Amino acid sequence: MATTGTRQDIPTRLAIGGRFRQAERGERFPVHDPATGETLAEVADATVADGLDAVAAAHAAQPAWAGRPPRERGEILRRVFELMRRDTERIAELIVRENGKPVAEARGEVAYAAEFFRWFAEEAVRNAGSLVASPSGSSRILVLHQPIGVALLITPWNFPAAMATRKIAPALAAGCAVVLKPAEQTPLTPLLLQELLAEAGVPPGVVNVLPTTRSAEVANAILADARVRKLSFTGSTEVGRVLLAEAAKRVVKCSMELGGNAPFLVFGDADLDAAVDGAMIAKMRHNGETCTAANRFYVEASVADEFAGRLAQAMAALKVGHGLDPRTQLGPLIDSCTREKVERLVGAARASGARVRTGAMRPDGPGFFYAPTVLDRVAPDSPILGEEIFGPVAPIVRFDDEREVLRQANDTEHGLVAYVFTRDLARGLRVAEALESGMVGLNRGLVSDPAAPFGGVKQSGIGREGGHLGLREFCETKYVATGW
Repeated sequence: MATTGTRQDIPTRLAIGGRFRQAERGERFPVHDPATGETLAEVADATVADGLDAVAAAHAAQPAWAGRPPRERGEILRRVFELMRRDTERIAELIVRENGKPVAEARGEVAYAAEFFRWFAEEAVRNAGSLVASPSGSSRILVLHQPIGVALLITPWNFPAAMATRKIAPALAAGCAVVLKPAEQTPLTPLLLQELLAEAGVPPGVVNVLPTTRSAEVANAILADARVRKLSFTGSTEVGRVLLAEAAKRVVKCSMELGGNAPFLVFGDADLDAAVDGAMIAKMRHNGETCTAANRFYVEASVADEFAGRLAQAMAALKVGHGLDPRTQLGPLIDSCTREKVERLVGAARASGARVRTGAMRPDGPGFFYAPTVLDRVAPDSPILGEEIFGPVAPIVRFDDEREVLRQANDTEHGLVAYVFTRDLARGLRVAEALESGMVGLNRGLVSDPAAPFGGVKQSGIGREGGHLGLREFCETKYVATGW
């Protein structure tokens, strides 16, 4: 255990087989506060040997956990939900420290993260199969859904609690043991969650947590182990492609929630108050660093000036600062590389004629802050429209024709989420059907819900998280042919 600037004790060692231990080589790495650059803690740095130890622990724990009655597994998950709600402030403060988001958003993340345990506590007893007569009537078709086995879970830094629970909860509900590899920028929150899992009664070895700076090396070794049957990854499309190639060597079942390039469509008949409110949610959650963030704003020309002005006013009014200040509405970006990417994209957009409505600057002082920015009259071929920005920047493109804006919105390799604002329900549903994305927010800037199937199409992912489909991602389907 180590005391950090959060004034609380948190685990900083690997969690393997029900205990916290040092890494095999005894190495550690620093975790920083992105608002100040301060070192919060030194965390154990897992090696390949540690990774294989975690696989062995999960494999040993798997049969007994899979054999537990679904009701018992569900009751344990329900206790995790209650413990997370009890410790909301403790978890939220840690998220702010290592991640940078405002404390109000961190509390919201804890509530959202806990809901996955409540939802899958209920789903654990609903893993229903089926029994039907064959069409010929000569036999019966019995279908079972059984736990797939040991799962490797790899999570990003932008939601250190929610991205972990969105994977852990369905895996445990299905009867799977897991090895969680959190992002090296934010390992403290997942390690703290491991404490709560143990307190709730999750048996030793069922959940193992491996912070490491050797992400590729450790992940590849784990995927090469015959005891591992599932990979669930959230992160960039580029890394996802590499992991899919590694998983293919042993035909490991994969769930991939990858990058996004979300279009945000505002039609001339939209409620502009609702559209601006939706844009602030879709764009600015966690400082714009979310895979579901609105990345490209397409606004019908008849309302473009008014929308751009209102959005710029709302963005400029945001209070920027350290997330622990309750007045803060926008925190820092995660690191210097992320800020440099945002600056590069904004610079390229301005060079091609974009007009700055607000922002487009780096504030003075420590930390990786970037001012909330609205760019108007962005060229349709600007690089900022082709990359995931992952920052507080809203580029606006004007359009006149529905078919043309749909072509532009779909002109990307990604297809995670899209947003549509219009008062015309028929148009809204028509456009929602035509958009090539796994999710659509229709007159809403928020789509995430533990009860909904979260995921994308094209190169934004494979499979779904949340909802009943989230449970099935950790199951194998078995068909039994019989008759009587």
